[in-house]
Amino acid sequence: MYTITVIPGDGIGREVVAGGVKVLETISKKYGHQFTFKQALAGGAALDAVGIPLPEETLASCRASDAVLLGAVGGPKWDKNPPHLKPEQALLGLRKSLGLYANIRPAKIFSALVGASALKRDVVEGVDIVVVRELTGGIYFGIPRGIETKNGEPVAMNTLVYSESEIQRIAKSAFEIALKRRKKVCSVDKANILETSQLWRKTVAAVAEHYRDVELSHMYVDNCAMQLVRNPRQFDVIVTENMFGDILSDEAAMLTGSIGMLASASLGGKVALYEPVHGSAPDIAGQDKANPIATIASVAMMLRYSFNLQKEADDVESAIEKVLDNGYRTPDIMTENSKRIGTKEMAERLCSAILTP
Repeated sequence: MYTITVIPGDGIGREVVAGGVKVLETISKKYGHQFTFKQALAGGAALDAVGIPLPEETLASCRASDAVLLGAVGGPKWDKNPPHLKPEQALLGLRKSLGLYANIRPAKIFSALVGASALKRDVVEGVDIVVVRELTGGIYFGIPRGIETKNGEPVAMNTLVYSESEIQRIAKSAFEIALKRRKKVCSVDKANILETSQLWRKTVAAVAEHYRDVELSHMYVDNCAMQLVRNPRQFDVIVTENMFGDILSDEAAMLTGSIGMLASASLGGKVALYEPVHGSAPDIAGQDKANPIATIASVAMMLRYSFNLQKEADDVESAIEKVLDNGYRTPDIMTENSKRIGTKEMAERLCSAILTP
């Protein structure tokens, strides 16, 4: 028996999360597992309902669960809110409160979608990268921060801070993942300019001494951004700090054809959180156009990382490949001669593929 807190959030979050829940119910039907789902509010939906982005009831539900499935938060409706009342504060609060310091973002291109990538086939074919992003430190959380008036004009500040122990634990996560893959870690920083990056590079190198089977390389973040579109196959595991990881993982996502394909897992505490990389896409919400594959691939990561259900996770990932190979596409990943379907039908076809031997 597994208890999962489900937070649909805003925009297309409700639609894609419904697909993820449907897949879990299909896995339950096939293997006899029992999943209990607890619905909770966060983001704009919580602001509208109770006036804050992350209610204590939601946090309590997450802490009492075995895993959390999140859709997406945010939208223009809340853009003018003060900083502490923006939907995105729910994400930061969940990560901090649950101790989720390691964000795992795979970027793997399916052979059926090579034509959907913005890059040439010979550049993206065979790409299989994992970005390991530090999630609870860095400039997003540093103090002091804010906007104040100096010499008669507004001045804004954000503080980039990292301790050795924060860097050590994310580096270890990256090396452990690399041991199960191609045994290569690229640590990305800006050590030619930033003192935080100088400590980052020194600490990652020290951690690497305990993983002699893993090849470590270092790369400046601007060069990494260029190399991701020039020669992405050179990368296996990329480990980097919070803001760099936020940007680079979205760039890596586009190699695969659509950000709607990218799953993520946030690990580190007792309860992990799983969510698609994409946002709430309010422009297509409620139109049955959203791609649920990122959420469903996140469910596969949940089965693998939180529940240790490896065969079940394999079934979900195989189903995604099978449906794509059969030519079915949501609008964001349409290729020549493919068959356009909506959010609900994509989830239904994936469930059917899971049940089909």
